[in-house]
Amino acid sequence: MNSQWILHVLVVGVGATLLMDVWALARRRVFGIASLDYALVGRWLGHMRHDCFQHAAIGKAQAVRGERLLGWGSHYLIGVAFAGLFVALVGPQWLCRPTLWPALLLGVVSVAAPLLLMQPGFGMGVAASRTAKPWQARGRALLTHLVFGVGVYLAGWLGAQLFSAPLCG
Repeated sequence: MNSQWILHVLVVGVGATLLMDVWALARRRVFGIASLDYALVGRWLGHMRHDCFQHAAIGKAQAVRGERLLGWGSHYLIGVAFAGLFVALVGPQWLCRPTLWPALLLGVVSVAAPLLLMQPGFGMGVAASRTAKPWQARGRALLTHLVFGVGVYLAGWLGAQLFSAPLCG
């Protein structure tokens, strides 16, 4: 895989993650729905170096130095990793002619990460089962990850416009 392909995957991952963040911002401003505080993601990840992978309540866990930067950086790195895995599975030709359905499927599949890893690690239980409104949390997570899938498609399309000549012939 040459540097043009890598750059294209970076555009897809960062672009899709950015759209997900714009969605969260719009949701907060229009509907008053709070979005994930990525400092808590950084706190969770920061505690892992001390073999602490699960918390009773992540908000009550001791803060970690640089947790906000760690959380936001990890958020974007994970988006790029999902994009890279996606391209590896569907094939690099998708970058030349992106289609929506595989990207939406990625969004649906990617929601497993927060439901099965992050939420239990935060003390929320598997699929937010220990929260006051688990189905609401699950629905919001699914919708957010579908937005990520739309972002994969849109960023893939943008990347195809920018990189298609050298990559796709």
